[in-house]
Amino acid sequence: MRPGALLALVSASSLALLGAAPAGPGSVPLPAQMKDTGGGSQLIIAQAPGTDSTSGTLTWWDLRDGQWVQAGEAPARFGSGGLVEGTARKQGTNTTPTGLYGIPFGFGIKAAPSGTSVTYRAVKDSSWWCQDNDSTSYNRWVDPLPQDCRASESEHLITYAEQYAYGLVVGFNYDRPVRGRGAGIFLHVNGRAATAGCVSVPEDAMVRILAWARPERAPHVAIGTDGGATAVTGY
Repeated sequence: MRPGALLALVSASSLALLGAAPAGPGSVPLPAQMKDTGGGSQLIIAQAPGTDSTSGTLTWWDLRDGQWVQAGEAPARFGSGGLVEGTARKQGTNTTPTGLYGIPFGFGIKAAPSGTSVTYRAVKDSSWWCQDNDSTSYNRWVDPLPQDCRASESEHLITYAEQYAYGLVVGFNYDRPVRGRGAGIFLHVNGRAATAGCVSVPEDAMVRILAWARPERAPHVAIGTDGGATAVTGY
């Protein structure tokens, strides 16, 4: 598997949309313009206007009889530091990593929405995401917090009642974690503003995505921009 991906998904260079138009009558669906969609038959695309953007659009797609069909759309938010190539990202920069990633599992403070079939972990008071570069549990869900993972360098998940009502883990830096690249990148519910590097959407969209995603169809998440070096069609 290539670095930074859970299921051999990520491209080593950039995502490239090259200014492609949104899907519509007579147009080519966005996933069909991509060099790599991860090999599954479901795809989530988080797309920002540029690398300095903190908002954009999230769409999700099904591959049916060889054709990509859009299943949903929602406004999206990105990191307050904009977007950056995933392989060049540095922890603590509040940037959202561009790339193509797997979805290890879902989680939430609220119960899984009806129809959810992805693995869904309930957030408890003892649930943390370890972001301590010195810990053997770096970039992992831990329950409880291990002794070698400092609380000051980790997220106590239950304290983010609004954002982590529902979420999906994005497989950025997850399969073979590189220390200092970043930890805890999720697709989750909107907070009050831009994120610390995650992608967020309204709660109703997150509920729909969780009910839609099917692990047997190997869903993936693509994050990129409308054009330029991190654009979504040139993986």
